[in-house]
Amino acid sequence: MSSLAVRKASAAAGTTPGTAQGPPLRRRIAFVPTVTLLIGAIYCLLPVAWVVIAATKSGSELFSTFTFLPGTGFTDNVTDLNAYRDGVYWKWMGNSALYAGLGALLSTVVSAFSGYALAIYRFRGRETIFNILMAGVLMPPVILAIPQYLLMAKADLTDSYASVLLPLVLSPYGVYLARIYAAAAVPGDVVEAGRMDGASELRIFTRIALPMMVPGLVTVFLFQFVAVWNNFLLPYIMLSDDEKFPITLGLFTLLEQGSNTPALYTLVITGALLAVIPLIALFLVIQRFWSLDLLSGAVKS
Repeated sequence: MSSLAVRKASAAAGTTPGTAQGPPLRRRIAFVPTVTLLIGAIYCLLPVAWVVIAATKSGSELFSTFTFLPGTGFTDNVTDLNAYRDGVYWKWMGNSALYAGLGALLSTVVSAFSGYALAIYRFRGRETIFNILMAGVLMPPVILAIPQYLLMAKADLTDSYASVLLPLVLSPYGVYLARIYAAAAVPGDVVEAGRMDGASELRIFTRIALPMMVPGLVTVFLFQFVAVWNNFLLPYIMLSDDEKFPITLGLFTLLEQGSNTPALYTLVITGALLAVIPLIALFLVIQRFWSLDLLSGAVKS
């Protein structure tokens, strides 16, 4: 009777007595996302690895050695990059820091005010304005580039720092993030309490709401900084003086000249590697704000 009961239980479980059970189906399914993420990580990191290794190669090694074999010319490449046109590369780097830093800061300020207003205040047309901003999020930047150039040309601002900075002040995506974060992080009761205490709307925003919104605004700043730092199309259309070029446009001009002077290829690759370092440094500095936000949320809960 006991052996018959064992057979019935095994049949009900879908297994055969004396055979090893395979891994559960759920574990097999969970393995698929891991493999997919691993493939995606390799796809994203492979170009980075190539740039890091190629920057160590001299001009002769770049086209004659194995792709992922490190070279011996990194210091010479950096020296040549510094000497190229009396260090114009660092001028481009400074321009990118100006465009990205000031543009991201102004965009974050505008996003903070706009997002807070759309989240806290109730007024006619609020949802219409927000829907228009959402349409701006879906609008490809290439569609807006030509109208922006025509506006700047009408105002006689082309080929100036302002022609690159002004179109970056309003970021629909930044306003969207600020509104979502303000609605979640700033309680309406706290705002009402500030009003009952006689505080002005500006004081409520700067002293109460703004500190609560800092982690979200840091995210807006980071996204906007990276977007402006990597921006190519807008400076390409607006600027003609290479002394005002950002790093993306400057490296592009070097790459174009490299078709006639192959020795410049090593400068382009080395410059591209050095151009990534400020973004990595910014991320490492800013991520502590997210950690503090998570810690404060854990303490409050």
